[in-house]
Amino acid sequence: MKEPILQCQNVCFSYHNLTGETSALTNISFQINKGEFVSVVGPSGCGKSTLLSLIAGLNKPESGSIFLTNPENTKIGYMLQQDHLLEWRTIYKNIMLGPEISKTINPESEKQALTLLNDYGLSRFQDKKPGELSGGMKQRAALIRTMMLSPKLLLLDEPFSALDYQTRLMVSADIGRIIRSAGITTVLVTHDLSEAIALSDRILILSKRPATIKKEIAVSLTLPDDSLLAARNAPEFQYYFSILWKEISDEYGTDSL
Repeated sequence: MKEPILQCQNVCFSYHNLTGETSALTNISFQINKGEFVSVVGPSGCGKSTLLSLIAGLNKPESGSIFLTNPENTKIGYMLQQDHLLEWRTIYKNIMLGPEISKTINPESEKQALTLLNDYGLSRFQDKKPGELSGGMKQRAALIRTMMLSPKLLLLDEPFSALDYQTRLMVSADIGRIIRSAGITTVLVTHDLSEAIALSDRILILSKRPATIKKEIAVSLTLPDDSLLAARNAPEFQYYFSILWKEISDEYGTDSL
């Protein structure tokens, strides 16, 4: 039986300013099950990032509800598009920022940091400053900083968008593999349809603003191995891509994005 960790019911949200109101989301309902990797896609400006900010509690729905099944034991990690690493701190000190602020630095947290640095291929760079690392390395470091919070629910807002295509492929595959092996429930916002298919158990497609959930797709790929890069060669891959492309391009009233 599937165990929900997050439930959204009839969520509506609008932005307000002196000139009026802009409706962003309307009647959004879905649930995320424990251990799932779910991607959210849709037209530019449809409210994907707004949805993440609501889940994270940075904003509150105007109506409807968002609730965690076990809020006392469900920490949320939120990774933004930019790495926001502090240039004057080493990579190690950047990822230890959370424990430092919460005054929880101890042998266990230090061991966790070293383990994550090794898992993400950054152990040799822990004493470097962010400016000495490539874009992919900095994104890995930013994710480690988030993982140091031991989140049960991980929110990723276009975390690979600033990377070049080749680096994006490699970093997203590596990070996806580590997240899956850790069994962390994840919600990813992305414009990259191929990325969504390769990483996800399910994909939520939003309509144009004010966004509703237009379609939900369960992804099942036949893979020769557990490599996420292999997902792009799976026989079902083009089928899913065609569905996503049609649903989103229809929102623009054109056959192309």
